[in-house]
Order: sequence, then structure tokens, then C-alpha cells
Amino acid sequence: MLNFMVNAEGGLTTAGYAICIVLGIVVFGIALFFAGKNSEKNKMSAKQLACCAMAMALAFITSYIKIFSLPWGGSVTLCSMLFIVLVANWYGVRTGILVGFTYGMLQFLQEPYVLSLFQVCCDYVLAFAALGVAGFFAKQKNGLLKGYIVAVLARGAFHALGGYLYWMDYMPDNFPKSLAAVYPIAYNYSFLLAEGLITIVIISIPAVQKALGRVKKIAVE
Repeated sequence: MLNFMVNAEGGLTTAGYAICIVLGIVVFGIALFFAGKNSEKNKMSAKQLACCAMAMALAFITSYIKIFSLPWGGSVTLCSMLFIVLVANWYGVRTGILVGFTYGMLQFLQEPYVLSLFQVCCDYVLAFAALGVAGFFAKQKNGLLKGYIVAVLARGAFHALGGYLYWMDYMPDNFPKSLAAVYPIAYNYSFLLAEGLITIVIISIPAVQKALGRVKKIAVE
């Protein structure tokens, strides 16, 4: 049914790109509307929208700065996940998930690969939206650090699920069946934890902590 959107290599056709862009804009607009529908207090201000857009842009830009890439997808980038986590830390889980979802759509348009609708959801939509769970820890001591760690683990869970359900079908016939459940976990967490460790070291530097604290103060005031 979706053959006109996906080419033989699993990428998007021109029609596929156009439809995904339109759907992404529509869904983002609807989600943004409901994110602040309940009360005036919860509505996002112009400054908050600008901060979210800037964070998402920085995440997208740094996703191109790859320290290394794995052969079957996935790479260690220059702290790209951190910027989505920062939004969740500033404005809460709901906004973090919304921005993560939008960022996931951008990632899909950047490097699309389609095996099924649920695979796309696992690898792009749900995986990046999961970074928003960092907001649960925003008010705790060392909340940014705790939230970042949990967010990375949450993203990896969706990648591993997609890998187990879909990508393992593309492994060679001689691949040990006993490793079918373990390999997607090891593969996906290998690059996520590597980037996570680098980011944790960076945000643990006192000067960086102070800078992030000042940025948060500006973002939430």
C-alpha cells in the first residue's frame, strides 16, 4: 500500500518525502496546540518556542558531526541527544516528548529507511520522543545527569525492539540464533552508551555545568 512512498532500497521516494514532511508539520501543529490547551499557564511562550527550536536545530546540526558510525546504522555524534534532553529538563516531559518526536521526524527525513510502519516508529518516532522522559528528573538533585542517562536508556530500548523485530531478519543465515535477542541490545547500546559517556564527561565539567545553569535560567525565566 505504501510502495509509492518507498523505493527498492528502503529509502523514501520524492512522494514519500513530501508526504512525510506534510504529515510531520500537521502532527507537530496538532501536538503543539494540545500541549498548551489546558490552561494559559501551560501554554508555551514565544521565548520557549524559540528555545525549543534552537535546541532542536543544534541537535540536528550536531547529529552530522559523527565521531564514528556503525555499518548497519547508528553513530556516535557530538552530544546531539543532549539538546533534546535539555528541553525536557527546562520545560518538562510533555514538551520534551513533543520536541523529541519532531526531531525524530527530522532524523527520518535525514536518513530514512523503511521496513514497516512500526519499524519507523521504533527507530525514529518513539526512540527520539523517549528522550523527553528526562523531564521526570528535572527537579531532582543532578536532575540533568539522571534524566540524560534514563533518556539514553529509553531511546536504546526502542532501537533494540525495532532491531529484534525487523533488522534481525537481514542477518546472514549462519548468524547464531541464540544471539538474536542479545545482538540488537548490544549493537544499539554500543553507540548510544559511547555517546552518552562522552556527553556525561562534558556536562560534568564545572565550567560546563555553570554555563548550562545560566542557559536554563534564561530559558525558564
